[in-house]
Amino acid sequence: MSPITDDLAPLAEQAFGARVEPHRRELHVHCYRLLGSFEEAEDFVQEVFLRAWHRRETYEGRASVRAWLYRIATNACLDALDKRPRRPGANGEVTWLQPYPDELLEQLPDLREGPEDVALAKETIELSFIAAIQHLAPLPRAVLVLRDVLGCSAKETARLLETTVASANSALQRARAGLRKGLPEDREAWRHAAEPDTAEQELLARYVECSERADVEGLAALLHEDVRFSMPPTPGVWTGRSTVVQGWIDGGFGSGVSGSLRCVPALANGQPAVAGCVRKPGDAACVPLAIVVLRVQDEVVTEIVTFDGAVFEYFDLPATLGAEGGAR
Repeated sequence: MSPITDDLAPLAEQAFGARVEPHRRELHVHCYRLLGSFEEAEDFVQEVFLRAWHRRETYEGRASVRAWLYRIATNACLDALDKRPRRPGANGEVTWLQPYPDELLEQLPDLREGPEDVALAKETIELSFIAAIQHLAPLPRAVLVLRDVLGCSAKETARLLETTVASANSALQRARAGLRKGLPEDREAWRHAAEPDTAEQELLARYVECSERADVEGLAALLHEDVRFSMPPTPGVWTGRSTVVQGWIDGGFGSGVSGSLRCVPALANGQPAVAGCVRKPGDAACVPLAIVVLRVQDEVVTEIVTFDGAVFEYFDLPATLGAEGGAR
């Protein structure tokens, strides 16, 4: 028997869990990148651990426990993507996209070495990157994540995916070409600093204030003239400040009909975000309304992705946000 088989095969379930549990968060983020859905990533991490338990005797010692788990996770995601292929909408929107709370990203092991690695780690979890790679076919998507995000070699990638080095390299070329179509040519145009700067924090505070006051003109002043707005899982992308603002007005924002808002700043996918709940006229309690994730460039909002209140449970939000009397 190999040394690792000797190490894992005889373990009781509790002891085995102790060996694999430290990798839960990074596996969750890995599945999230491949699937674009926080909720599905949760399910798949459980599936990975179950598969690992049942296959523990096949652990042959040619790689670390971590690499073995990544192999199981990647192939589990590929199996799912092959069985239920998803296609972005007519306007390129990814309707299954969900946000990832920053407080959970802080649980990742710090394997970065310098400022460039910090920036790279941040940009590969941003919504624009997650959405862009959803346009790639499953195999090129997996190869891109393994090579360009996790830093695996061509040989390691081929072994994880049970394919040849030539096939993996070919898939990587296709993935990089596809990614260039989905992201700005100038990487600086979509890269964030390691931490939000003062101007970005001030803009977020103004966005929160204007949202709570239902100040349509104030919000419009924070938007780029070519701002993009989407609401996964609702299909459609609205482009342009006047179009986006008019859509809000048509939906009742600022009229008092939709109720009063209570908002707090948040962080999702390494980006500024706003969590809001609403208390409708006649209601006693404030209920979760939305998580709004913003892209900020040159001190204006260039993209808004709004997720409905169902994603609130993923975030560690103040209890008073959804409490009775919490809305103003």
